[in-house]
Amino acid sequence: MTSQKIRSLLDQLNTVIVGKKQQVQDCVACLLAGGHLLIEDVPGVGKTTLAHALAHAFGLQFSRVQFTADLMPSDLTGVSVYDRGREGFVFHPGPVFAQVLLADEINRASPKTQSALLEAMEEKQVSIEGRTHPLPTPFFVIATQNPQEQLGTNPLPESQLDRFLMRVSLGYPDRASELQLLAHHGHRAHADQLPPQLTSEELAALQQAVLQVHAAEPLLHYIQDLVDATRNGQWFVQGLSPRAGIALLRAAKANALLHGRDYASPDDVQAMFVPTMAHRLHAVARAGRGTVAQVQALLHTVALP
Repeated sequence: MTSQKIRSLLDQLNTVIVGKKQQVQDCVACLLAGGHLLIEDVPGVGKTTLAHALAHAFGLQFSRVQFTADLMPSDLTGVSVYDRGREGFVFHPGPVFAQVLLADEINRASPKTQSALLEAMEEKQVSIEGRTHPLPTPFFVIATQNPQEQLGTNPLPESQLDRFLMRVSLGYPDRASELQLLAHHGHRAHADQLPPQLTSEELAALQQAVLQVHAAEPLLHYIQDLVDATRNGQWFVQGLSPRAGIALLRAAKANALLHGRDYASPDDVQAMFVPTMAHRLHAVARAGRGTVAQVQALLHTVALP
């Protein structure tokens, strides 16, 4: 039943985001692992459509916030308003109180508003005026962002990037896929009409199944070797944290489950290494290549178990 549910979910998503099966699979793995997802690419390649499709396919209640330069933290978390009838302040929840928050073009907001997401993403709660308000369960942030070199963008700080389990880039579609999009005027409307493939209970069961995927001790040593390799100053300005290693293991387990296995393999770790680690690293200037290429190159220097 688990394999059939996952296959139906992936098949449905691939009818909306055509020609991007690997990226769609990575996104599903991210949410099954219980992590937050960052989708980065140029405008118009389907980032927001993919986020809508994921929320609908997982059968979760969601809200969308268009991040802009004038967006305030209270626009996201909510405000307390004085109620004369109750003779006191009443809290009005903001859009962050949803099972899925679609933070569209997150890097167009100010750093102050971006930082308002930190507690929500890490603690699954928000603190307003001295009171703590728990967020719904499950709680996912699916954020989209444009490349940093575009006008009007504010780069996310490392502390916030680290809260995202995975970063995925869609890229331009191939010729056949783009022709299909042209013929159907895009698939955005189709994404909003997708029937849910999972209930909240089934999603929770799948996330629990991810935790039960076996990881042998040699695999744990392999992950540790990869993390250690980023810390010697040869490849990156700053190495990966222990939290990054835990994130890589969770993603590898989710990838194994997507392939119908109850154990994680080195192939799962390698498949998940770039999408889970590249956004947490910065290549040293003398490397002469970008961070993603540097991350890919590092994989070939660490011995397999």
